[in-house]
Amino acid sequence: MPSPVAPPAAQAPPPAAPPAPAAALPAAARATLGAAVARRDARRFCETILPLVSRTFAIGIRALPGDLGRAVLTAYLICRIADTVEDAPGMAPEAKGPLLDALIDCFDGQAAADAYPAMCAAVTGEPAHLALVRHADLVFGYFLTLPAPTRAIVRRWVAEMAGGMKKFVFLYPDGIRIQTVEEFREYCYYVAGTVGYLLTDLWHEHAPSVGRAHYERLRERCRAFGEALQTVNILKDVAHDAVVENSIYVPEQLLREHGSSQAALLAADREAQNRGAIERLIQLAWADLEEARRYLLLIPRRAVSIRLFCILPLLYAYATLRDLTQTSAMLRPGGSVKISRREVKALLMTGALFAMSNGAVRWLVERVRRREFRLAWQ
Repeated sequence: MPSPVAPPAAQAPPPAAPPAPAAALPAAARATLGAAVARRDARRFCETILPLVSRTFAIGIRALPGDLGRAVLTAYLICRIADTVEDAPGMAPEAKGPLLDALIDCFDGQAAADAYPAMCAAVTGEPAHLALVRHADLVFGYFLTLPAPTRAIVRRWVAEMAGGMKKFVFLYPDGIRIQTVEEFREYCYYVAGTVGYLLTDLWHEHAPSVGRAHYERLRERCRAFGEALQTVNILKDVAHDAVVENSIYVPEQLLREHGSSQAALLAADREAQNRGAIERLIQLAWADLEEARRYLLLIPRRAVSIRLFCILPLLYAYATLRDLTQTSAMLRPGGSVKISRREVKALLMTGALFAMSNGAVRWLVERVRRREFRLAWQ
């Protein structure tokens, strides 16, 4: 990997941005991030912030080699910056829209990236996500060391994502309120289906084993790969999204068909009706997960690191969706659905061992669909 990115000696320092609430971060991460920022060590900053904003993808991203690993790492972090802006509570669309536009300008060079953190002074959110936004200049500094064709791929799909986010921010200025199933699918395309295309284009660009034939077949299913994971995330966090982020993704159409509404989404006396409404989304998630499984099995066995990257979030999504079919906790204030740490560890170990065998992957997926997966000694 290249040496840490630093501005030329004659370059003026980037505009000051308000510090992120670093005290809320783990002490070890806080120290490492602080040292990386002080030294303008872009690589160290990106690698340290990654597990703080995504435990699910951090392991898989670390397995990807060279330029591919750096591309996915920085692309993921840039997408998280866009997501943090989109979700920032209390910000008007007139403030969010320009920030999403300016984020795309950062792809054009370090000057725009250096100016971005100060523009985001009003953005609020979780401490790790704010730390990421406040140091977006370092993320883009690392990104800009990538080859030009790779940068073009990332820019294309992040621009598509940010444009879709901006559309929904202005469509629902008082908080997202998805109205129909079709609109739900459109939203999931922008925030997650685009990621499926981005990753698949990067596989083709950097993995010799993903030739034209494999690439074309993967592209037929890559949208479902991203959208399946997004739908599961939405379903498990229904209450959190409604209360904390003022966003409701369960379509009003479905809720009304079952005798409820978005206004009563977390009402105890409407739990049965609300549960009936999300069954449609659960079925959509199962169908997309099956397409995502086929996507994984199409990846050549020689692309070991790419298979490892894909298998863990897929297994976690199957396990989470299985649990979602057995509970209504996500429809209660403060409720959410998370698989056990024991199962997370078991799937991490077993998924890595089974990733190269299509037969083993099929067996493991079917096993996870039925009940919690444990290793013999757990």
